[in-house]
Amino acid sequence: MKRIFFYILILNYTLNVSAQIFEVQTLKLSGDTDKRINLVILSEGYQNTEFDKFETDATNFMNEMFSQSPFAEYSNYFNVYIIKVPSNESGADHPGTAVDVTEPASPITSADTFFNATFDAFTYHRLLFYEIDGNYANNTEAKINSVLADNFPEYDQTIILVNSNVYGGSGGQFPMTSTGTSANEIAIHELGHSLFNLKDEYYPGDAQAAEAINMTQETNSSLVKWKNWVGINGIGIYAYGTSGVAATWNRPHQNCKMRYLGVPFCSVCREGIVEKIHDMVSPIDSYTPISNTLNNPTFPIEFNLNLIAPTPNTLESNWTLNTSNFASNEENVSIMETDLVEGSNTLTAVVDDNSGFLKVDSHETLHVYTVTWTINYSSLGVEDIDSNINKLNITIYPNPTNTVVNFKFENSNNLNLKVDILSIDGKKLKSLSVGNFETQQLDISDLSLGVYLTNFYANNVLVASKRIVKN
Repeated sequence: MKRIFFYILILNYTLNVSAQIFEVQTLKLSGDTDKRINLVILSEGYQNTEFDKFETDATNFMNEMFSQSPFAEYSNYFNVYIIKVPSNESGADHPGTAVDVTEPASPITSADTFFNATFDAFTYHRLLFYEIDGNYANNTEAKINSVLADNFPEYDQTIILVNSNVYGGSGGQFPMTSTGTSANEIAIHELGHSLFNLKDEYYPGDAQAAEAINMTQETNSSLVKWKNWVGINGIGIYAYGTSGVAATWNRPHQNCKMRYLGVPFCSVCREGIVEKIHDMVSPIDSYTPISNTLNNPTFPIEFNLNLIAPTPNTLESNWTLNTSNFASNEENVSIMETDLVEGSNTLTAVVDDNSGFLKVDSHETLHVYTVTWTINYSSLGVEDIDSNINKLNITIYPNPTNTVVNFKFENSNNLNLKVDILSIDGKKLKSLSVGNFETQQLDISDLSLGVYLTNFYANNVLVASKRIVKN
């Protein structure tokens, strides 16, 4: 998944310093950089003579990350790289200026390192950050951006690995972690923040409290954003505290990795991670044929999808030919001459993920991916085949609702979305058309209380279905 990287964001640092080129090494290659999430690990506090140790430490982190769910199941969606950035000295600063412990809680040390890593950042003993506080961080962030721009501008997420066995780490744009006890757990937790927009499930303080995937002030189990998970795998609505502002905020689980190290992500957080993975990477790695690559094709004509399969594979594909069902859960189909009509024929493959990590009926946004081939056929045979790929994001809210429901549609091919509301017995009750990048509102106040099926069509092809609840 290639990041669009604007050098102007690196401030004046890169205008005055020539490019610094360091060794980039691949630890895990699943696919092209523009079709994967690219995780880059930067070395900090490693001297040139310690790069073998850095590679080992980074590999240990990577192996631990992809042994845990849902990264284990979706490891094919990630590439991992390391950049060997040398420091003049090993380790990190530990100035002994924290106020949450009796100092010196650790030996006071100073190390000449590339990114100025220091414990006691913002006066907290375990907080390991690039610089001692925010007053100095901007210059170092520009330095980090410069290293990435010069060496791996396609990155999606960066982790800075610090050569220190003292427990510590921090989140933010560039998470930082030591190599000490629980260091891998710190890094995975911080990735939950930086890449997947998860909140802490211990109370993060009034300034950090906000509505998020796994944090809410909603207390109604039928309205809470994780409503379809309530009662499953320990998911509920649990207050952060018993008094003050903390008592007004709720988390979905009592024992999630976003609260404690050494435990799994809860079901709500796993769903959020998988949804973000699908938002960043299409499960369709490639397809054939590409437009006009077949010369004088003969029957049968083969159409193929190359999918990025989770482990186990939970992807589903549905093929339609001229809007009629043609095949299901196949990566390859054959078209015979008798399957086509004179003129233009449309073959579409719709791919989505039926993972148990997702309860899409309670999730606002559906991610759907399609490949469409237009086959022009005459008595002389196939004249040409055009193809295109599309990503569709369909957002429905609120759900449940008792008056109106909103439909928001985005897609890369500028198609319109047709929405049909059906009763459970299949009778069409309402229809709506939604343009690309539009939000349309549908009044369902006249419908009886109950569950309804919503079908979504793009280019006359059924691309998704979802239940809505009238309450």
